[in-house]
Amino acid sequence: MKTLISCAYNMDNCCVELKFTDGSMIAIDTIAVENEIARNMYERSELDYLIYNDPIGYADLILNGDPKTYLKTVTEGNSLDT
Repeated sequence: MKTLISCAYNMDNCCVELKFTDGSMIAIDTIAVENEIARNMYERSELDYLIYNDPIGYADLILNGDPKTYLKTVTEGNSLDT
């Protein structure tokens, strides 16, 4: 079983990088994820918050969770057309 050594956001390539004890590495392209999942600025903002403040939580959400349901739950978009 491989164990996680490090998880950090790399600003040079806009990826959250996970490194494991067996030498393997996973790089999550955050821009591609935002383009695929986020529907508005509020959802993008939530993903950005996770990237910078909780990269392990972000990686877990993308690899093991349901990011669309998560974003629906935690974000509330207010329309300017009220």
